[in-house]
Amino acid sequence: MSQAQLTREVARRVFASEFNDSTYTFKESDDERAPNYALLPTGDRANRVFVVGTLTETEDVGDESEYWRGRVVDPTGTFFVYAGQYQPEAASVLRETEPPAYVAVVGKPRTYEPEDGTINVSVRPETIAVVDDATRDRWVVETAERTLERIEAFEEWEAEQADPEGASTASSNEYAQMARERYDSPVENYRRDVIQALESLEETEATP
Repeated sequence: MSQAQLTREVARRVFASEFNDSTYTFKESDDERAPNYALLPTGDRANRVFVVGTLTETEDVGDESEYWRGRVVDPTGTFFVYAGQYQPEAASVLRETEPPAYVAVVGKPRTYEPEDGTINVSVRPETIAVVDDATRDRWVVETAERTLERIEAFEEWEAEQADPEGASTASSNEYAQMARERYDSPVENYRRDVIQALESLEETEATP
């Protein structure tokens, strides 16, 4: 396997509302070691994600061995983080951290389909670290910027589909096309989430 293939994927910044809607996963190769990607509704792929929020609850939900579940809340919703024997450092942080606390999580999206047919999306953490409120606020701003960039690229692609004569010479956005085929949620929903997230920062700053 080449060095390029061994290079870690960039961890995408994504809000909880969009992450939890990212229920479709895929590979781009038949190689059994090929990375799994979650398809973001704003038209991008994510093999790894970087999230920051408030750890509000932890629980050992394992039967025979420790398997920790953490709830990490951002201004748009909740990430569920699961760590067990194969993520010992992350599990240790969940075990030892007393909620509420700001945490930064880097991990891989995972989907699970229970018997009722819904698809739940969670994070399998590579690392979890306790952080300060400034780190959390900076993540909200940067994630808002990245989300808006994805939305704008998606909308540009949609405009090109509607007016192929006036389309630019830019390459087609294959992940936007996949997202439109796979998901019902309009990307405008995620623009509202961005506004909500940024307004939550303003409210926090205004609180004495």
